[in-house]
Amino acid sequence: MEQMKANVLLDAKGLACPMPIVKTKKIMNTMEAGQVLEVQATDKGSKADLKAWAERTGHQYLGTLEEGPVLKHYLRKASGEETIERKHPHVVTNAELANKLTEATSIVVLDVREAAEYAFNHIPNAVSIPLGELENRMHELNKNDEIFVVCRTGNRSDLAAQKLTENGFTHVVNVIPGMSQWSGKTTSVTN
Repeated sequence: MEQMKANVLLDAKGLACPMPIVKTKKIMNTMEAGQVLEVQATDKGSKADLKAWAERTGHQYLGTLEEGPVLKHYLRKASGEETIERKHPHVVTNAELANKLTEATSIVVLDVREAAEYAFNHIPNAVSIPLGELENRMHELNKNDEIFVVCRTGNRSDLAAQKLTENGFTHVVNVIPGMSQWSGKTTSVTN
């Protein structure tokens, strides 16, 4: 295969979410419109994360090449008119979700972290659909349910909440800061 050409290279190997996106955003701010960024990462979730981030901000996700354990993501910087980073408008804190869970209301907690993250620590009865699978698995959710979306830090869940809303889900809420600071009940494969 022909070697891909990029204007800028970002080494994000060994970093976990949200750091590949944080570093991508920072370096993208220094680039000129139309330039291509190659992000090298080892975090398997980075493919879905970077693709969703690019869609949300207006930058162009070109694709990902796998070379052993390294994922090489290619993104094209958009011009100023193309970039508008959106955030999901409906947000609750971890404490607010914990209170909701103690009430008798019927809610759905959707965990969009990778399957391994979910397996080792998740909110009891949470539905696991990793962000990268959400597009193909939305049919598993009811569009009229009240859905609280969680991830590790609130970034992937923000992208997932936007995607659900764009697809006709009416009661979607992003939970921040997410599982990285969750102090409520959890369940895992080890207990």
